[in-house]
Amino acid sequence: QVRLVESGGGLVQAGGSLRLSCEDPRRTSSNNAMGWFRQAPGKEREFVAVIGWNGGRAVYSDSVKDRFTISREYGKSTVYLQMNSLKPEDTATYYCAKGRSSFAGSRSTDYTSWGQGTQVTVSS
Repeated sequence: QVRLVESGGGLVQAGGSLRLSCEDPRRTSSNNAMGWFRQAPGKEREFVAVIGWNGGRAVYSDSVKDRFTISREYGKSTVYLQMNSLKPEDTATYYCAKGRSSFAGSRSTDYTSWGQGTQVTVSS
């Protein structure tokens, strides 16, 4: 399976911003949806956002809508997550995932490959 590589996590104060990146080293994801999930300690992994294969459609969870923006370059296997107005409750390990097709939903089973995650910590 393709292992995706996330980067850009770190420690930030509440109200701050971070930009996460996710790369498919084998460049096999340009025709697939790409998504972001997160998992906080003691909680289940939850959907954050997904973007279609050509960047034309994006869907967000209610908890990050209007604060986070997912993007990708057309034809590329790299996806970004711009996170603004961060809150302590955004603290989690963030995972990138490759969708099974050109668009994907919010379920983990809609995705075939995952990264190892990048830690985001938001202090109050």
